[in-house]
Amino acid sequence: MKILLLTRYTRMGASSRLRSYQYLPFLKNSGIDVTVSPLFSDAYLKAFYGAGSKSPSLVLKAYWKRLKQLIQIQKFDLLWIEYEIFPWLPATFEQMIKRRGIPYTVDYDDAIFHRYDHASSTLIRYILGKKIDHVMRNSALVTAGNSYLAERAKVAGANHVMQLPTVVDTSRYRCKNATDNAYFTVGWIGSPTTAPYLELLRSPLQKLANVLPLRLLTIGGAINAIPGVKMMSLTWSEANETEKLQQFDVGVMPLHDDLWERGKCGYKLIQYMACGLPVVASPVGVNTQLVEHGVTGFHADTEEAWIAALTQLSNDFQLRSEMGLKGRIKVENDYSLSVMAPKLADAFMGVTGKHR
Repeated sequence: MKILLLTRYTRMGASSRLRSYQYLPFLKNSGIDVTVSPLFSDAYLKAFYGAGSKSPSLVLKAYWKRLKQLIQIQKFDLLWIEYEIFPWLPATFEQMIKRRGIPYTVDYDDAIFHRYDHASSTLIRYILGKKIDHVMRNSALVTAGNSYLAERAKVAGANHVMQLPTVVDTSRYRCKNATDNAYFTVGWIGSPTTAPYLELLRSPLQKLANVLPLRLLTIGGAINAIPGVKMMSLTWSEANETEKLQQFDVGVMPLHDDLWERGKCGYKLIQYMACGLPVVASPVGVNTQLVEHGVTGFHADTEEAWIAALTQLSNDFQLRSEMGLKGRIKVENDYSLSVMAPKLADAFMGVTGKHR
Protein backbone atom coordinates (compact mmCIF):
# COMPACT_ATOMS: atom_id res chain seq x y z
CA MET A 1 0.00 0.00 0.00
CA LYS A 2 1.38 3.40 -1.01
CA ILE A 3 0.38 6.63 0.73
CA LEU A 4 1.33 10.21 -0.11
CA LEU A 5 1.45 12.20 3.13
CA LEU A 6 0.81 15.90 2.55
CA THR A 7 1.73 17.49 5.86
CA ARG A 8 1.56 21.17 6.71
CA TYR A 9 5.11 21.23 8.17
CA THR A 10 8.33 19.32 8.64
CA ARG A 11 9.04 17.65 11.99
CA MET A 12 9.63 21.14 13.39
CA GLY A 13 5.87 21.75 13.31
CA ALA A 14 4.18 20.15 16.31
CA SER A 15 0.92 19.30 14.52
CA SER A 16 2.71 17.43 11.72
CA ARG A 17 5.21 15.74 14.02
CA LEU A 18 2.54 14.44 16.38
CA ARG A 19 -0.36 13.75 14.05
CA SER A 20 1.57 11.91 11.34
CA TYR A 21 5.36 11.62 11.56
CA GLN A 22 5.37 9.67 14.81
CA TYR A 23 3.16 6.99 13.21
CA LEU A 24 5.49 6.32 10.26
CA PRO A 25 7.67 3.57 11.82
CA PHE A 26 4.61 1.54 12.81
CA LEU A 27 2.96 2.02 9.42
CA LYS A 28 6.14 0.89 7.68
CA ASN A 29 6.21 -2.28 9.79
CA SER A 30 2.57 -2.84 8.82
CA GLY A 31 3.42 -2.88 5.12
CA ILE A 32 2.35 0.69 4.42
CA ASP A 33 4.83 2.72 2.36
CA VAL A 34 4.47 6.46 3.10
CA THR A 35 6.03 9.20 0.97
CA VAL A 36 6.22 12.46 2.92
CA SER A 37 5.77 15.87 1.31
CA PRO A 38 5.53 18.83 3.72
CA LEU A 39 4.08 22.10 2.47
CA PHE A 40 6.16 24.59 4.47
CA SER A 41 9.88 24.39 5.12
CA ASP A 42 11.89 24.82 8.33
CA ALA A 43 12.88 28.28 7.08
CA TYR A 44 9.23 29.29 6.94
CA LEU A 45 8.59 28.10 10.50
CA LYS A 46 11.73 29.74 11.87
CA ALA A 47 10.68 33.06 10.36
CA PHE A 48 7.15 32.67 11.71
CA TYR A 49 8.19 31.71 15.25
CA GLY A 50 11.00 34.25 15.29
CA ALA A 51 9.50 37.42 13.84
CA GLY A 52 5.89 36.31 13.64
CA SER A 53 5.88 36.99 9.90
CA LYS A 54 5.08 34.81 6.91
CA SER A 55 7.49 35.22 4.01
CA PRO A 56 5.51 35.65 0.73
CA SER A 57 8.40 34.19 -1.27
CA LEU A 58 8.55 31.06 0.91
CA VAL A 59 4.77 30.66 0.67
CA LEU A 60 4.83 30.89 -3.14
CA LYS A 61 7.72 28.43 -3.28
CA ALA A 62 5.81 26.02 -1.04
CA TYR A 63 2.63 26.22 -3.13
CA TRP A 64 4.55 25.65 -6.36
CA LYS A 65 6.32 22.60 -4.91
CA ARG A 66 3.02 21.11 -3.77
CA LEU A 67 1.38 21.78 -7.13
CA LYS A 68 4.13 19.79 -8.84
CA GLN A 69 3.71 16.98 -6.29
CA LEU A 70 0.01 16.68 -7.13
CA ILE A 71 0.87 15.72 -10.71
CA GLN A 72 2.19 12.39 -9.39
CA ILE A 73 -0.72 11.38 -7.16
CA GLN A 74 -1.99 8.67 -9.54
CA LYS A 75 0.72 6.25 -8.36
CA PHE A 76 -0.56 6.29 -4.76
CA ASP A 77 -3.39 4.27 -3.19
CA LEU A 78 -4.29 7.01 -0.72
CA LEU A 79 -3.53 10.64 0.05
CA TRP A 80 -3.12 11.56 3.72
CA ILE A 81 -3.73 15.29 4.08
CA GLU A 82 -3.13 17.52 7.09
CA TYR A 83 -6.00 20.04 7.20
CA GLU A 84 -6.20 20.95 3.48
CA ILE A 85 -4.04 20.91 0.36
CA PHE A 86 -3.66 24.69 -0.01
CA PRO A 87 -4.45 27.08 2.87
CA TRP A 88 -6.56 30.12 1.97
CA LEU A 89 -7.55 28.69 -1.44
CA PRO A 90 -10.89 27.04 -2.31
CA ALA A 91 -11.31 23.25 -2.10
CA THR A 92 -10.80 22.92 -5.86
CA PHE A 93 -7.88 20.52 -5.61
CA GLU A 94 -9.58 18.20 -3.12
CA GLN A 95 -12.58 18.05 -5.47
CA MET A 96 -10.28 17.32 -8.42
CA ILE A 97 -8.66 14.43 -6.53
CA LYS A 98 -12.03 12.89 -5.77
CA ARG A 99 -13.08 13.16 -9.43
CA ARG A 100 -9.93 11.28 -10.37
CA GLY A 101 -10.99 8.43 -8.11
CA ILE A 102 -8.13 8.70 -5.62
CA PRO A 103 -9.31 8.42 -2.01
CA TYR A 104 -7.94 10.82 0.54
CA THR A 105 -8.03 11.02 4.31
CA VAL A 106 -7.81 14.38 6.07
CA ASP A 107 -6.70 15.04 9.64
CA TYR A 108 -7.57 17.84 12.09
CA ASP A 109 -6.18 18.68 15.50
CA ASP A 110 -7.38 22.29 15.43
CA ALA A 111 -10.63 24.00 14.46
CA ILE A 112 -9.11 25.53 11.34
CA PHE A 113 -12.58 25.85 9.79
CA HIS A 114 -13.09 28.79 12.15
CA ARG A 115 -10.27 30.66 10.40
CA TYR A 116 -12.64 30.83 7.47
CA ASP A 117 -16.21 30.76 8.75
CA HIS A 118 -15.44 33.26 11.54
CA ALA A 119 -12.95 35.40 9.64
CA SER A 120 -13.19 39.15 10.09
CA SER A 121 -13.35 39.58 6.32
CA THR A 122 -16.82 39.20 4.78
CA LEU A 123 -15.20 38.15 1.49
CA ILE A 124 -13.24 35.32 3.13
CA ARG A 125 -16.35 34.10 4.93
CA TYR A 126 -18.26 34.15 1.63
CA ILE A 127 -15.61 32.37 -0.46
CA LEU A 128 -14.05 30.00 2.10
CA GLY A 129 -16.60 29.75 4.92
CA LYS A 130 -17.69 26.24 3.84
CA LYS A 131 -14.33 25.14 2.45
CA ILE A 132 -13.38 22.67 5.19
CA ASP A 133 -16.90 21.20 5.14
CA HIS A 134 -16.39 20.42 1.43
CA VAL A 135 -12.95 18.92 2.13
CA MET A 136 -14.41 16.71 4.85
CA ARG A 137 -17.42 15.66 2.76
CA ASN A 138 -15.28 14.59 -0.19
CA SER A 139 -12.84 12.58 1.94
CA ALA A 140 -12.81 8.83 2.42
CA LEU A 141 -11.96 9.35 6.10
CA VAL A 142 -11.68 12.22 8.57
CA THR A 143 -9.47 11.72 11.62
CA ALA A 144 -10.32 14.23 14.33
CA GLY A 145 -8.38 14.99 17.49
CA ASN A 146 -11.45 15.46 19.69
CA SER A 147 -15.24 15.28 19.75
CA TYR A 148 -15.69 18.95 18.76
CA LEU A 149 -13.79 18.40 15.52
CA ALA A 150 -15.40 15.01 14.92
CA GLU A 151 -18.88 16.48 15.29
CA ARG A 152 -18.09 19.16 12.70
CA ALA A 153 -17.00 16.43 10.26
CA LYS A 154 -20.22 14.49 10.83
CA VAL A 155 -22.38 17.58 10.31
CA ALA A 156 -20.40 18.35 7.13
CA GLY A 157 -21.40 14.93 5.76
CA ALA A 158 -18.08 13.07 5.97
CA ASN A 159 -18.33 9.42 4.92
CA HIS A 160 -16.26 8.07 7.82
CA VAL A 161 -15.11 9.89 10.96
CA MET A 162 -12.57 8.48 13.39
CA GLN A 163 -11.69 10.20 16.65
CA LEU A 164 -7.90 10.07 16.90
CA PRO A 165 -6.49 11.91 19.94
CA THR A 166 -3.02 13.38 19.80
CA VAL A 167 -0.89 10.78 21.55
CA VAL A 168 2.57 10.27 23.00
CA ASP A 169 5.12 7.51 22.67
CA THR A 170 5.10 6.52 26.34
CA SER A 171 8.49 4.80 25.99
CA ARG A 172 10.01 8.30 25.69
CA TYR A 173 8.47 9.52 28.95
CA ARG A 174 9.39 8.48 32.47
CA CYS A 175 7.42 9.29 35.59
CA LYS A 176 8.82 11.93 37.89
CA ASN A 177 8.77 11.13 41.58
CA ALA A 178 7.17 14.03 43.43
CA THR A 179 9.69 15.82 45.63
CA ASP A 180 9.55 18.64 48.14
CA ASN A 181 11.81 21.14 46.37
CA ALA A 182 12.86 24.61 47.46
CA TYR A 183 10.67 26.08 44.72
CA PHE A 184 7.24 24.81 43.71
CA THR A 185 7.61 24.76 39.92
CA VAL A 186 4.57 25.53 37.79
CA GLY A 187 5.38 24.34 34.28
CA TRP A 188 4.04 24.99 30.79
CA ILE A 189 5.17 23.76 27.35
CA GLY A 190 4.09 25.19 24.00
CA SER A 191 5.09 27.58 21.23
CA PRO A 192 5.43 31.37 20.94
CA THR A 193 1.99 31.46 19.31
CA THR A 194 0.26 29.85 22.31
CA ALA A 195 2.32 31.48 25.09
CA PRO A 196 -0.16 34.42 25.41
CA TYR A 197 -2.59 32.05 27.18
CA LEU A 198 -0.20 32.25 30.14
CA GLU A 199 -1.38 35.82 30.67
CA LEU A 200 -4.46 34.24 32.30
CA LEU A 201 -2.15 33.14 35.13
CA ARG A 202 -0.41 36.48 35.63
CA SER A 203 -2.54 37.59 38.59
CA PRO A 204 -2.92 34.16 40.27
CA LEU A 205 0.84 33.50 40.12
CA GLN A 206 1.68 36.97 41.39
CA LYS A 207 -0.60 36.49 44.39
CA LEU A 208 0.72 32.99 45.06
CA ALA A 209 4.33 34.21 44.93
CA ASN A 210 3.57 36.40 47.94
CA VAL A 211 2.91 33.34 50.09
CA LEU A 212 4.73 30.47 48.33
CA PRO A 213 8.30 29.85 47.10
CA LEU A 214 7.03 29.59 43.50
CA ARG A 215 8.68 29.41 40.08
CA LEU A 216 7.17 29.54 36.56
CA LEU A 217 9.13 27.41 34.11
CA THR A 218 8.17 27.54 30.41
CA ILE A 219 9.43 25.49 27.46
CA GLY A 220 9.15 26.80 23.91
CA GLY A 221 7.49 30.13 24.68
CA ALA A 222 7.37 32.85 27.31
CA ILE A 223 5.54 35.95 28.49
CA ASN A 224 6.78 39.21 29.97
CA ALA A 225 8.07 39.16 33.54
CA ILE A 226 5.53 38.88 36.35
CA PRO A 227 6.61 41.09 39.28
CA GLY A 228 7.56 38.97 42.27
CA VAL A 229 7.52 35.67 40.37
CA LYS A 230 10.72 33.76 39.70
CA MET A 231 10.59 32.86 35.98
CA MET A 232 12.68 30.75 33.64
CA SER A 233 12.21 29.99 29.94
CA LEU A 234 13.87 27.03 28.20
CA THR A 235 14.32 26.50 24.47
CA TRP A 236 12.29 23.61 23.10
CA SER A 237 13.95 20.72 21.29
CA GLU A 238 12.49 17.37 20.33
CA ALA A 239 15.60 15.57 21.62
CA ASN A 240 15.30 16.65 25.25
CA GLU A 241 11.78 17.98 25.82
CA THR A 242 10.89 15.05 28.08
CA GLU A 243 13.99 15.68 30.20
CA LYS A 244 13.01 19.32 30.65
CA LEU A 245 9.46 18.36 31.63
CA GLN A 246 10.94 16.49 34.60
CA GLN A 247 11.67 19.85 36.22
CA PHE A 248 7.96 20.61 36.65
CA ASP A 249 5.99 19.93 39.84
CA VAL A 250 2.68 20.59 38.09
CA GLY A 251 1.73 21.16 34.46
CA VAL A 252 -0.76 23.86 33.50
CA MET A 253 -2.92 24.63 30.48
CA PRO A 254 -4.84 27.91 30.74
CA LEU A 255 -7.25 28.67 27.87
CA HIS A 256 -9.92 31.16 26.89
CA ASP A 257 -13.35 29.62 26.39
CA ASP A 258 -13.89 30.35 22.71
CA LEU A 259 -14.57 28.46 19.48
CA TRP A 260 -10.91 28.05 18.51
CA GLU A 261 -9.92 26.80 21.96
CA ARG A 262 -12.74 24.23 21.97
CA GLY A 263 -11.05 22.59 19.01
CA LYS A 264 -7.71 22.08 20.76
CA CYS A 265 -6.54 18.57 21.62
CA GLY A 266 -4.84 19.15 24.98
CA TYR A 267 -1.53 17.60 23.96
CA LYS A 268 0.49 19.40 26.62
CA LEU A 269 -1.77 17.87 29.29
CA ILE A 270 -1.07 14.43 27.87
CA GLN A 271 2.66 15.15 28.00
CA TYR A 272 2.45 16.26 31.63
CA MET A 273 0.49 13.18 32.63
CA ALA A 274 2.88 10.90 30.73
CA CYS A 275 5.58 12.28 33.04
CA GLY A 276 3.51 11.43 36.10
CA LEU A 277 2.68 15.06 36.84
CA PRO A 278 -0.59 16.43 38.24
CA VAL A 279 -2.27 18.99 36.00
CA VAL A 280 -4.40 22.11 36.32
CA ALA A 281 -6.32 23.28 33.27
CA SER A 282 -9.12 25.53 32.11
CA PRO A 283 -12.22 23.33 31.64
CA VAL A 284 -12.52 24.10 27.93
CA GLY A 285 -13.15 21.57 25.17
CA VAL A 286 -11.26 18.31 25.47
CA ASN A 287 -9.60 19.46 28.70
CA THR A 288 -12.76 18.46 30.56
CA GLN A 289 -12.20 14.86 29.42
CA LEU A 290 -8.45 14.75 29.86
CA VAL A 291 -8.42 16.15 33.39
CA GLU A 292 -10.47 14.17 35.91
CA HIS A 293 -11.12 16.83 38.54
CA GLY A 294 -9.72 15.72 41.89
CA VAL A 295 -8.25 12.54 40.38
CA THR A 296 -5.52 13.45 37.87
CA GLY A 297 -5.58 17.17 38.61
CA PHE A 298 -7.95 20.10 38.83
CA HIS A 299 -10.16 22.24 36.61
CA ALA A 300 -9.76 25.98 37.16
CA ASP A 301 -12.00 28.57 35.51
CA THR A 302 -11.50 31.51 37.85
CA GLU A 303 -8.57 33.24 39.50
CA GLU A 304 -9.67 31.86 42.84
CA ALA A 305 -9.84 28.31 41.44
CA TRP A 306 -6.31 28.55 40.02
CA ILE A 307 -4.97 29.82 43.33
CA ALA A 308 -6.78 27.10 45.31
CA ALA A 309 -5.62 24.26 43.02
CA LEU A 310 -1.97 25.34 42.91
CA THR A 311 -1.91 26.02 46.65
CA GLN A 312 -3.26 22.55 47.44
CA LEU A 313 -0.73 20.86 45.16
CA SER A 314 2.17 22.92 46.48
CA ASN A 315 1.39 21.89 50.05
CA ASP A 316 0.99 18.15 49.39
CA PHE A 317 3.63 16.34 47.37
CA GLN A 318 1.96 13.01 48.21
CA LEU A 319 -1.18 14.23 46.42
CA ARG A 320 0.97 15.30 43.48
CA SER A 321 2.46 11.81 43.30
CA GLU A 322 -0.92 10.05 43.48
CA MET A 323 -2.51 12.28 40.84
CA GLY A 324 0.54 11.94 38.61
CA LEU A 325 0.41 8.14 38.76
CA LYS A 326 -3.28 8.08 37.85
CA GLY A 327 -2.60 10.45 34.96
CA ARG A 328 0.18 8.22 33.66
CA ILE A 329 -2.13 5.19 33.71
CA LYS A 330 -4.78 7.17 31.81
CA VAL A 331 -2.25 8.09 29.12
CA GLU A 332 -1.01 4.50 28.78
CA ASN A 333 -4.57 3.24 28.33
CA ASP A 334 -6.07 5.93 26.11
CA TYR A 335 -3.47 8.34 24.73
CA SER A 336 -0.44 6.26 23.76
CA LEU A 337 1.06 5.62 20.35
CA SER A 338 1.05 1.86 20.94
CA VAL A 339 -2.74 1.91 21.37
CA MET A 340 -3.68 4.26 18.52
CA ALA A 341 -1.17 3.29 15.79
CA PRO A 342 -2.82 -0.07 14.98
CA LYS A 343 -6.22 1.63 14.83
CA LEU A 344 -4.93 4.21 12.35
CA ALA A 345 -3.31 1.54 10.17
CA ASP A 346 -6.54 -0.46 10.11
CA ALA A 347 -8.50 2.68 9.20
CA PHE A 348 -6.22 3.34 6.24
CA MET A 349 -6.55 -0.25 5.08
CA GLY A 350 -10.30 -0.05 5.46
CA VAL A 351 -10.80 2.94 3.17
CA THR A 352 -8.63 1.38 0.45
CA GLY A 353 -10.00 -2.17 0.75
CA LYS A 354 -6.63 -3.60 1.72
CA HIS A 355 -5.63 -5.67 4.76
CA ARG A 356 -2.72 -5.63 7.16
